Amino acid sequence: MIVEADGDFRLDDEDATSALGAALAEALRVGEAICLTGPLGAGKSTLARALIRALTTPTEDVPSPTFTLVQFYEGEGLSVAHFDLYRLTSADEAYEIGLEEALEDGAALIEWPERLEGRLPADRLDIEITIEGEGRRARLTPNGAWEGRGFEFRS
Repeated sequence: MIVEADGDFRLDDEDATSALGAALAEALRVGEAICLTGPLGAGKSTLARALIRALTTPTEDVPSPTFTLVQFYEGEGLSVAHFDLYRLTSADEAYEIGLEEALEDGAALIEWPERLEGRLPADRLDIEITIEGEGRRARLTPNGAWEGRGFEFRS
C-alpha cells in the first residue's frame, strides 16, 4: 500500500520498525536525509540498520556510529552515510566529518539531528520515535523534496 511520508505510524514491534526502515530505503534519493530523534532505546538504530541493509545486503554489518561518528555504506544505486551526532558540540563538526559530501554523493541517515542547530538539510524526512507501552510510534514530518512523497509500507 502506498502511504504518504507524513503523520503517525504505529510500530507494534521491532519487525515493524525494521519494515519502516526498509520501506523508506526504497524512497530515499541522492541529496536527501532521514533525521531520527527519540530517547535512547526507542528504535532509532533498529530503523537505521534496516534501512542500510535494504540498500546494501541483508547481512551487512551495521555497527552504531556512536564512537566513529559516521559510517559509510555503498548500496546498489545509492550510497548512504550514517551519522550519530550525539557527541558533537557544534553543527560545524558534522560538516567537518563529511555531511555535505555525503549528501552530494548519496544520502544521509542522521541520529541526533538536533545537534545541527538549525543547519539541517533542506530535503529531509524527520522521524521522531517515541515509546508507547510495548510498541513505538513514529511521527514522520517531510521537508523539501519529501513533501507529498509516498512510499510502499505495510506495518
